Formats: sequence, structure tokens, C-alpha cells
Amino acid sequence: MVRLSEWSALVDKKAPAGNPSRPNPLPGCPMAAAFAAIGGKWKLTLLYWLAHGETHFAGLRRRGTPITPKVLTEQLRELEADGLIERVVTGPVPARVIYRLTPYGTTVLPVVEGVRVWGETHLQRTGGVTAPEEAMSCTTAID
Repeated sequence: MVRLSEWSALVDKKAPAGNPSRPNPLPGCPMAAAFAAIGGKWKLTLLYWLAHGETHFAGLRRRGTPITPKVLTEQLRELEADGLIERVVTGPVPARVIYRLTPYGTTVLPVVEGVRVWGETHLQRTGGVTAPEEAMSCTTAID
């Protein structure tokens, strides 16, 4: 049993979710590990967008208008810490930064596509509205 004082020492609130020093809420549980890596308000969507090609921060920012820059940065850092994406600096400061899936990141794409397909069915079943803009719609299948 971990005391509250020990717990607060273990948890660094600014550490990315993929940080190995972050305690797993259910040690040894594959579901908890998966949700820690790809759970989050925008992670699946970011992985979906990056599955269609590498892009820079501003491109992700334009595409995901409701995502604040702070949250976008946090989600990208967490995905990078888990080895799903990589951040590539393309020149000297101020450098354009490109984000792309890593080979390991491509292994999660069947899950992302499965969630996308299920989401389409769920929208149809519940009479949900699809996004009016192509950039936000997430309707193109991942190859």
C-alpha cells in the first residue's frame, strides 16, 4: 500500500503519460497500458491524421481547430514519450518541426481504424452529425 506522501512523490504532474516513472493504475493490465498510450481526448485523432502523412505542428493546429495549442503539445509529447510518433526538427531555430508515426506507431493503426469504423456506425445509429469540414471529418479509411 502506497501512502499519499509516497504517491505524490511518485507522480510528476508535468511528466508525459508515456513516462516510465509514471505509475500504472493497474500494473500488468494490457487494457490500462493501451489506454495510457492512446487514451486521451485527441490521441486517436492525432494518430489518424498522422497515418495519412507527416505534418508540422501548424498543420495539426489548423486541422484540429478546437484543440488548444497547449493540449495539442501535451498530447504530442505523450505520444512521443510512448514511441508512437517522432518529432523531427528540420533546421535551425526557429525550426519547423515535423511529426510522423514511428514504425511502432504504425502497429496501432488497425486499432485506430477499428475505432473510426465503429464511430461511423455509432454516428449513424444515434443520428449524430458528421463534421462539416473534410479536415475534421475523419471519414477516409486508413490504408
